[in-house]
This record gives sequence, C-alpha cells and structure tokens, in this order.
Amino acid sequence: MTSQHSTPREIREQAAEWAVLLSDGPLAAEQEAALALWLEADPRHAQALTFARDTWAALAQAPASPLQPRRQRSAAQRQRPARRRSRVRRWVAAACVFAMLGGLGWSQQQRIMLPLIADHHTAAGEVRSLTLADGSEVLLDSASAIRVNYSSAQRQVELLAGAAIFQVAAQADRPFVVAADGGTTRALGTRFVVQRQDDGAALVGVLEHSVEVSAGGHQWQLAEGESLRYDAQGLSPLALDLPRLTSWQRGLLVFDRTPLAQAVAQLNHYRAGHLLIADQALGQREVSGVIRLDDLDNALSTLTREMDLRQLQMLGVTLVY
Repeated sequence: MTSQHSTPREIREQAAEWAVLLSDGPLAAEQEAALALWLEADPRHAQALTFARDTWAALAQAPASPLQPRRQRSAAQRQRPARRRSRVRRWVAAACVFAMLGGLGWSQQQRIMLPLIADHHTAAGEVRSLTLADGSEVLLDSASAIRVNYSSAQRQVELLAGAAIFQVAAQADRPFVVAADGGTTRALGTRFVVQRQDDGAALVGVLEHSVEVSAGGHQWQLAEGESLRYDAQGLSPLALDLPRLTSWQRGLLVFDRTPLAQAVAQLNHYRAGHLLIADQALGQREVSGVIRLDDLDNALSTLTREMDLRQLQMLGVTLVY
C-alpha cells in the first residue's frame, strides 16, 4: 500500500509490477482486493497502470529478443525448480517494463536533463577536474553536475547530481557555499566532498580543515576527517570512511563487506544501462573487493561468477539472480 507521498518513480514501478501480474491471467481474490485498494489510494495510480499495461502490450508485440546468460548453466542449475525459473522470467519481464517506463531510476532522465540546467556535468563513467572563475577547483564524479551562482557577496555552487570534491580558493570577503538537497556546506578554508543520495539526503566529508553544514534548521561544524549525513529533517554525524567514499577520484570503487544491493547501486552510477537484483535476500549478500572504473564489465562478470550468480540482459537492463 502506498500513499499520496509516493514518488512518481515508486508509482511507475508499482504499476509495472501490477501490469506484469495482470498479464499472467486472472488475479486471485486477494490480489484483486489489493489492486482495488492500491488504485483507490492515489488518483495517479490508475493512469500509471493504464500506461504500464499499454507499454506491456506493445512490448509483447515487439520482435522477440534473445536472452543469453553470460555463462553456461551447470547441470545443477538446469535442475532448479520451475518455480524459481518462473520467478526469473517474471523479473526479466518486469525489468523490461521498468526500462520502457523510465522507472529504472532518475539516472536516465537525469542524463537527459542535466546538460540543459547545469554549468558543468559529467557522463556515466567520466570523472573530470575543472577550475572555477575564482580559482577554486572541483573534481566531478561520474554522472554528476553543478550549477555556479557567483555574486559579489557569495560564491555558491549547487550540486545538482552525484558527488564532487571541492578545493576552495581563499576569499575572506566572499564565502564559498555548496547547496544540495535542501542544505548547505560553507567552506572554512578547506577541501571537502559532498555527495547526493538517492533518498534525498546528502553526505559531507572534510578532507582538509573544516566546514559548517546547515540543514533542517540546524548547524554543525565538521573538522578534518569528520563527516555527516543531512536531509530536510536535520543532521546526523557519521563516521564515514572518507578514502573509500572518494575512491572514485583514484579510478576505483572499494567494497568492504558491502551489501550487494549497495554495490549494484554504485555500479549503476558508473556504467551505461541498468543493473537489477532479482530479490531482496540476494541484495543483502555481502561483497568485498576493489573494482577499476575503466573495467566495469569484466569486474561485474567476475563478481557474479565468484558469488555463483547469473546475468540476463534485455533492453539495456541486466538482471542479476
């Protein structure tokens, strides 16, 4: 059940799930009741479901695309229960609908919109260094963007997407402020990182000197090596591993007992297409290792092989199961 607070993305994903379920045939009584409640919960749901079902119908009429695993199935894998194979097919079908609806994330829409509103942006897999008009240096992470708003009284940079490391040029009469997700980070003669999160929060970590962070009516000063998370409600100090958080500046992603779901979310930020995990239990499995950003496809194949997982690819979606 959802509410009026559901995001458009969440509604599209829920509608895609219902569309796939409805395509299998008549619903059970309890499923029909659940669908009725979902449709009544928000006026946007009916329109989203209609669009999802139309998309599903169009997909069904399209020429079949081969689904080819990255590696051959073993004898044990060929003997997996039909129930699991059915679940995998359902996930592949749902993934296709998600992709066509744009429900696989803000990331694809973001890559289209950012060039129109940003002063500086990077593509997926690109990390770029730039120098601003005042001499401050910015290192932009993959799929990241900033908008620069300088005035005689203040130097403000808005982080529109992704993450950036700022090396601030000293100007005592013009504070340097980074705005992101409803909060601000003011430099106090410093080098620091700000990273936007998918849930509307932001992370701030200080690499040199200190900063002052304001969010949700609260303020907090961070010293070198300290970090925090903030959102619209306020601030939460965190002991982040800053070298690992900023490993992308060295062309690496570092995972240390990281849930697979989190690792996949990071990988999605650096590669074309979209990785999708088949179920929540799988997403909780932990992974450790170092991945080079210039070798993501091989790294993904190695990761799935070592975890005894498989991949299926279709319409820009890679299902991991």
